[in-house]
Amino acid sequence: MKLFNKKLDKQIEKYQRELVDTHYKEVDNMYRQIRGWRHDYRNHIQVLMALADKGDINGIKQYLGELDVDLNTVDTVIKTGNAMADAILNSKISLARSKEIEVDADAHIPVKLKMSELDLCCILGNLFDNAIEASLALPPEERKIRVYMDMKNTQLYISFTNMTAGGKLKKEGGIFKTTKGEGHGFGLVRIDAIVERADGYISRNSEDGAFTTEILIPQI
Repeated sequence: MKLFNKKLDKQIEKYQRELVDTHYKEVDNMYRQIRGWRHDYRNHIQVLMALADKGDINGIKQYLGELDVDLNTVDTVIKTGNAMADAILNSKISLARSKEIEVDADAHIPVKLKMSELDLCCILGNLFDNAIEASLALPPEERKIRVYMDMKNTQLYISFTNMTAGGKLKKEGGIFKTTKGEGHGFGLVRIDAIVERADGYISRNSEDGAFTTEILIPQI
């Protein structure tokens, strides 16, 4: 049993390192896009000035429309008050939208968290990845993820809901069945371990074509 536990611990540790590396790559990619847009800012201004000099109002409107679409792909849409949460949520929102998944996010972290940024990264990253994976089984017009985060008294409340295909999900041995490959189970184990270590609470529920995970983590 000890040998099995050591092997499992190593697998979870490896998965955690790969997960964090993936998140940082996503964040870095997002900020590369932002830096690239800022670099082109002067050129955009020059084009608009040239169109203005010619009195080409339609050209200005068209160019501004193209810039608006471009900027929306890299805009930092979530500002929680926590830098790590902002980075993870915004990178995942950008990833979800690139896969034609609608995201409705309302997230606030008004206090300094007791939990580590690594633990926060693992929880949010895994929850978002699972929601994206499940959403891809649906046609684009039905894909939607809802994210809500805020303090409830002295506890951090995290809620993720995504639409699911095939109605209510089934449980096996008290655990919701998954069709994902190796690695997915480690993500769930990691979330549960973090919540348990923090003396928190986690609930997973599948009803009416939606899957919801709710987490409460004390911050005192």
